[in-house]
Amino acid sequence: MIGPGRLVLVVGPSGAGKDTLIDLARAALRDDASVMFPRRVITRAASDEPHDTMDADAFENAERAGAFALTWEAHGLRYGIPAGIDGDIRAGRTVVCNVSRAIIAAARERYADVLVVLVSAPPDVLAARLAARARGSDGDLKLRLARSEGIGSLTADCVITNVGAPKAGAAALIAAIAAARSAPAARRSSASAS
Repeated sequence: MIGPGRLVLVVGPSGAGKDTLIDLARAALRDDASVMFPRRVITRAASDEPHDTMDADAFENAERAGAFALTWEAHGLRYGIPAGIDGDIRAGRTVVCNVSRAIIAAARERYADVLVVLVSAPPDVLAARLAARARGSDGDLKLRLARSEGIGSLTADCVITNVGAPKAGAAALIAAIAAARSAPAARRSSASAS
């Protein structure tokens, strides 16, 4: 298993605000070389979501060549986390990634120390946020919302209810990252960003 650093997996339904909280945490921790925030690669055109873009054929070729540490498919798109995170984790750094809950088990098999942070919000908040961003590449809004219904059964090490000011949710994420760096033992916490 890859270690001794820690992999922080930020998961949650579409519209929960994962990217917003990660962006704010990245900005707050920009001078901390022990925390890395790699960009995902997605087979979707460039958008306001922070990611690198690759077409489906290039993604498949890159995956075969070992360019990704973790990959998954969701909403008709392919997603990947660059393989460079392995070197960061071997060097003892904390790596924070926005991923699908579907890859948590695979990540736990690959990495020695994984912390799962669930970012959530009530269904009406998710629906309003998804409708407001009106990103055509998001696909069917009802399907995205239906997929979020199963998130409640997920066992997470930290839960952030992201319903208030983004800075509050980001502070909760930064606290989870700091806890991940300071204590290797598994811990469960809950935070509300209201």
